[in-house]
Amino acid sequence: MIKTLIIEDEPLVAKDLMHQLKKLNEEIEIITTLSSTAEAIEWFQNNPQPDLIFMDIQLSDGVSFDILKAVKVTAPIIFTTAYDQYAIQAFKHNSIDYLLKPIDAEELQHAFDQYNIYISESGDFTVKIKGLLAKLSEAAGKYKERFMVQTRNTLMPVPASDIAYFSKEELIYIYTKENQRYLSENNSMEELEEFCDPKLFYRANRQVIINVDMIERVKSSYNGKLLAVLKPPFAMEIDISREKASDFKEWLDS
Repeated sequence: MIKTLIIEDEPLVAKDLMHQLKKLNEEIEIITTLSSTAEAIEWFQNNPQPDLIFMDIQLSDGVSFDILKAVKVTAPIIFTTAYDQYAIQAFKHNSIDYLLKPIDAEELQHAFDQYNIYISESGDFTVKIKGLLAKLSEAAGKYKERFMVQTRNTLMPVPASDIAYFSKEELIYIYTKENQRYLSENNSMEELEEFCDPKLFYRANRQVIINVDMIERVKSSYNGKLLAVLKPPFAMEIDISREKASDFKEWLDS
């Protein structure tokens, strides 16, 4: 039997997926369905790995990538979502396929075929997929040239070149070079990091992604950290962790 775990916060969607999987292959055994990141983290901490996971990306209490940061998941994952912007990030994990909702029976069959290939090739398939995706992403230009922000109950695009830094506060905000603050449409710093051109932006710490053009100078801190001093109109210093110091210097010098 193929012991399968479903992580999905919409009961009707979970029920439909279970129904489709039972029709697809009688060897599939649904262990359980989970509806939140907290519930999933607790489950993985107390249960053996399943053979296969269907994982919705947007859950009621966060994104499923938070689960993968909190616990070690070795089972192959088929991500499901209504948003296609997560594809690049999904394939950084144990993903063997990525399904957009509503899930089509033919696409589900294809995903299950990918699982069979994964099993037959002992995981080498994942490496092949990641390499192919990286090439496709480079060819397509995966980095955003504009980011959508909310202002006065409307959405407005802000060119990436106009952004000084992204900041995670209670919510995620975009600060422009003119020191205007806008609420970001993106849900996580990890998501933003995927969309930012690494030649232009750097993830300094958990709270901040900075634009290289805004760095006036860098100074050393007492504990081995670096401090990136931003140009006016920003009178602020951004911490660069000791672990990232070497990488940050290379990024600045590239």
